[in-house]
Amino acid sequence: MLRITCPHCGVRDEVEFRYRGDASVRRPPADADATAFVAYVYERDNPRGWHHEWWYHAAGCRQYLQLWRHTVTHTIHAVGTATDTLTPPHGMVDR
Repeated sequence: MLRITCPHCGVRDEVEFRYRGDASVRRPPADADATAFVAYVYERDNPRGWHHEWWYHAAGCRQYLQLWRHTVTHTIHAVGTATDTLTPPHGMVDR
């Protein structure tokens, strides 16, 4: 089980949170074609390694959090609020 340190509530079990998706994906501009929006909504990478993610603290403060998590070891590198700028692990660059 993951233990996520919420910036508002402290350390909590994973069951209090809901995974909300890839935080590195950016919405296409409003004037983009339908192909760009289909790719944005439906096409995702399945990375092995560090992943920038959104989580929602459903059973706590009900705030969105972002975090860097390793998809193999489930090690959490950093957790922050939705507006924080998190440093990627080991000099990695977010897409």
